[in-house]
Amino acid sequence: MSFCEHCEGQRFDRARVLRALRQVKKDVRSMRGCRADDVIEMAMRAIRALDVPHLELADDEEYDIVH
Repeated sequence: MSFCEHCEGQRFDRARVLRALRQVKKDVRSMRGCRADDVIEMAMRAIRALDVPHLELADDEEYDIVH
């Protein structure tokens, strides 16, 4: 069993996003008086900085793949 390139890419990107959000969480814990709006903005900036690519799929599936 294997994953298509698209799904494999999504799994990898999801892991990167979660790591970035965990780092923001850690950073926020060290800050005092941080507002919710500031935390959301920090999270959005962290995710935007990842530069997550968009994968295009080919329609020539020759074997079974898991979506």
